[in-house]
Amino acid sequence: MNNQFEKLPLGTIEAGGWLRNQLEIQAAGLTGHIEDQWSELKDNGWKGGRGESWERGPYYLDGLVPLAYTLKDENLIQKAQVWIEWILKSQDHTGLFGPKSIITVNSDLDKNQDWWHFMIVLKVLTQYHEATGDERVLPFMDKFFEYMYANIEKQALYGWAQARGAELLLSISWLRKRLNKPYLESLSNIIINQTTDWIGLFSDFPFWRKVDRFHWNSHVVNVAMGIKFPGVVDETRGSQNQAIVDKGIESLMTYHGQAHGMFSGDEWLSGTSPSQGLELCAVVEYMYAMEELTRIYGHGKYVDILEKAAFNALPGTISYDFTSHQYDQQVNQVICNRAERPWSNRDDSNMFGLEPNFGCCTANMHQGWPKFVSHTLMKSDKGYVVNSYVPVKFKDKDFELRCDSDYPFRDKAIIKIVTGDQIELRLRIPTWCHAFGLESEGKKVSYLEENGYALIKVKSSQTFEVSLKMSPKQVNRGSSTTVQMGPLVYVLPIKEDWRQVVKRDRFHDYEIYPMSKWQYGLKDQTSFEVMHGKINKQAFSDKPVSILVKGHFLPEWGLKNNSAEDPYYHYEVETDQETIELVPYGCTKLRIGEFPLIRKF
Repeated sequence: MNNQFEKLPLGTIEAGGWLRNQLEIQAAGLTGHIEDQWSELKDNGWKGGRGESWERGPYYLDGLVPLAYTLKDENLIQKAQVWIEWILKSQDHTGLFGPKSIITVNSDLDKNQDWWHFMIVLKVLTQYHEATGDERVLPFMDKFFEYMYANIEKQALYGWAQARGAELLLSISWLRKRLNKPYLESLSNIIINQTTDWIGLFSDFPFWRKVDRFHWNSHVVNVAMGIKFPGVVDETRGSQNQAIVDKGIESLMTYHGQAHGMFSGDEWLSGTSPSQGLELCAVVEYMYAMEELTRIYGHGKYVDILEKAAFNALPGTISYDFTSHQYDQQVNQVICNRAERPWSNRDDSNMFGLEPNFGCCTANMHQGWPKFVSHTLMKSDKGYVVNSYVPVKFKDKDFELRCDSDYPFRDKAIIKIVTGDQIELRLRIPTWCHAFGLESEGKKVSYLEENGYALIKVKSSQTFEVSLKMSPKQVNRGSSTTVQMGPLVYVLPIKEDWRQVVKRDRFHDYEIYPMSKWQYGLKDQTSFEVMHGKINKQAFSDKPVSILVKGHFLPEWGLKNNSAEDPYYHYEVETDQETIELVPYGCTKLRIGEFPLIRKF
């Protein structure tokens, strides 16, 4: 088993400041109350009901469990325990578990054993065991894997399970570290061989334009999960595929990349247009992929990708009170309504609501923030790792680490360490940070730099001041331009008119219409003015930080296919230059994030 870092047990990292507020808002919204409101979970088969019995329950549990134990919220813990108890008691003498009649959304899956839903449940159980130490989990997983080992050759992975074999490998690897069972290594190799060849696909990437029809290997969520497959194989076999992971990420961003740091996919990979959609499931799964790649390879560059998705794409597609969400978001999102767009999804897919388009995102979105918290700190062979400078704390026996900050809205953090033994501390140096500063008691601290981390020795109680120089910059791509500072993307907010179109007891559906001008283009900026505002309980609800830039109103830039027309070069501009204020991407639901680039002749 080969990995550089170890994940700390669920529940041992505690969020503070704006990040804890984010978790509490989530608990007060959909995650804490969706079971009572959504038919897919009310009578779900994974807690003994007669309703949906495929992926929706397990998806929800994969977010509920980490949220419950991160917040140490007894109400949420009891909600999760209902599901856990039923699952643990459902195992039969063969090792198989779960609802006896699996209801799927695809009749083709009835031809064989569908292993996909089990994969999600197993991930849930690994987290649950880390948080509770429940002695039933290890023998339960062992018995199921024995069943799988006996049947996997004649009931091979296919469909969703074939594309998502990495999820299963992670649970097998987790169990191998706790049980010395030789068959688990053999099972891992079978799963690797039966899983989609993501190593070959990312070595020679075939999807270099928008995909216009279904293909398992271009489905955006499959891709978001599959990007970690080479790394999971390396952890299992000790092979060397990191260069292939990096090549895959580069290809995805070259041919399908968008300003929020992710690749498009309104079901399939959809090109680079800022008006193409991005599915919410892909956001949270790509975040999880980057978390696992960080753990396996021990390189800070994957945290850079993780943070950009977490601080932009994730909050940008969920309402501030966590009571509605989109299926597909847009970088240039000037209207959210039921309308035909050149996407693979239905006309309601970019509305905000309970279940726009498909319910997979309604169930799967909950893992984003709590899993992010659980990966902010990790353990190395000689000490501890600070991946993100968000406000968190951790305590274990004679070691304590606390990070106090308003990051990513500010560029400083205070890290307090209490330790009885000398340890090695790794502090991430973001790739966007061109002046990383580290001081203790007013004196500069020297460090070694390795794989995107500053390595220092800590002998006793010590406080460090970390400075992460964030400077606004303009990133041009063809005929468009984006403004970024640190991990945040800055966008033009459009005044929003929320119109309720479906009313329920809770969790209503909305269309959002623009109430301010949005057709602005930018020249290459020579100066930026950064403004710091108040950080509210919901940090993304206003403008904790903003950037003033110069822009030109472009009245000829308009709509096409019910979305903003793709940005194009402008050479003749007759309007006067105006000062416009840009705010973080996640602080908006209507926005322009990719502006037409105004060039001189």
